[in-house]
Amino acid sequence: MKIKALSRSTASISAPGSDVSRLPRNLDPAAHPFAQAREYTRALNATKMERMFAAPFIGQLGYGHEDGVYSLCGDPKSLERLASGAGDGTVKVWDTGSREEVFKASAHSNIVKGLTWTHDRRLLTAAADKTIKLFDPYNAQNTRSAPTATWLGQGAFTSLSMHRTSSTFAASSSVISLYDLNRPSSSKPTQTLHWPTSVDTITTCCFNQTETSILASAGNDRSLVFYDLRTSSPLHKTILTLSANSLAWNPMEAFNIAVASEDHNIYLFDMRNLSRALNVYRDHVAAVMSVAWSPTGQELISGSYDRSIRLWDRSKGHSRDIYHTKRMQRVFSVLWSPDNSYVYSGSDDGNVRVWRAKASARQGVKSARERQKLEYDEKLKERFGHMPEIKRIARHRHLPQQVKKAGEIKTEELKAIKRREENERRHSKKGKTRRRAEREKMVLNTEE
Repeated sequence: MKIKALSRSTASISAPGSDVSRLPRNLDPAAHPFAQAREYTRALNATKMERMFAAPFIGQLGYGHEDGVYSLCGDPKSLERLASGAGDGTVKVWDTGSREEVFKASAHSNIVKGLTWTHDRRLLTAAADKTIKLFDPYNAQNTRSAPTATWLGQGAFTSLSMHRTSSTFAASSSVISLYDLNRPSSSKPTQTLHWPTSVDTITTCCFNQTETSILASAGNDRSLVFYDLRTSSPLHKTILTLSANSLAWNPMEAFNIAVASEDHNIYLFDMRNLSRALNVYRDHVAAVMSVAWSPTGQELISGSYDRSIRLWDRSKGHSRDIYHTKRMQRVFSVLWSPDNSYVYSGSDDGNVRVWRAKASARQGVKSARERQKLEYDEKLKERFGHMPEIKRIARHRHLPQQVKKAGEIKTEELKAIKRREENERRHSKKGKTRRRAEREKMVLNTEE
């Protein structure tokens, strides 16, 4: 009987460019009694290396503005174009790749409060000088160009929002005015929306980009109002403890909206049930001036009056990172890049800054071996993230002195408020007072 044995050459199981043969790996756990200890050490080292190489700040765009930057808007059809509006009425368009200015217009005589791109890649601007202007940065003959259309309003405009599919855009002042891009010669709005009993200024408005007929607004009277364009009427009004400065709809979850409040917190609401918040993000120590979602809908970015930027995981109540520089002043506008890799901030010092969305991430082509190592480290950090030492290192951040001190004072104040509420409940008649959940405290009243 003839037996032919299977055989393979050593080169077929060797690494490319090497004549050293690979040894077969025994995956039996009994053969590796120290595997968990080794993996813990690797996770600890990976966490330390991540913090060592955390360098979120990339640079600023050009020479910035001569006044504070109060509005930012990215072209939804381009990764390279970003528009910014300043307090002196100047509007600039930037090439984010080269970080150079490609368009500039002295659009208004007052602070630019609203910016939005149209579907045909033109730029709408609104300001406190009661005008809305339309520019065409892509087809401008030079970097300074006159507006192609102008709309006049009855009051100072505070924000702009573009409809996802139609040529309609909304501008807020004392009311919400809807205009049509195809009727530039008419200064009158095609439609006007407002809550019947509200007389205060509407500070911000925002179209839902998924349920495109829904529009949300917030005003100085601490109101959060939703409108339906199909019925041309308001749907619901909620009164919060303090007024909201910015609104942002989740791009992946049609009914969820983030509200940046004056009480230092960000609230996540489901518009179908406004009696309580889905989540409360509470790390800022001053008013939150701007909030924006990542394109994936899983993270948020916020800019605050405390001169810092914070990034949040949608499901967690505390920020995963804080960005700051010594020279950065109060942050009035933030934005996430469409590729989910960068974030932008506009502050009172006139600069538009570019940051990495993940502080330790680096762009560029990576080899397969490097990608495999990074993925392996991420899984290890996820597996051992509950361990005290790894958790401490991953959470530690160097804070500006004024933010750290204000945070300590705020913590003591909140503890005192909670103690007082608990004492009142304990010494009251049974059933007279009850504990209110933290996610219900900011809602004072609702109107239909």
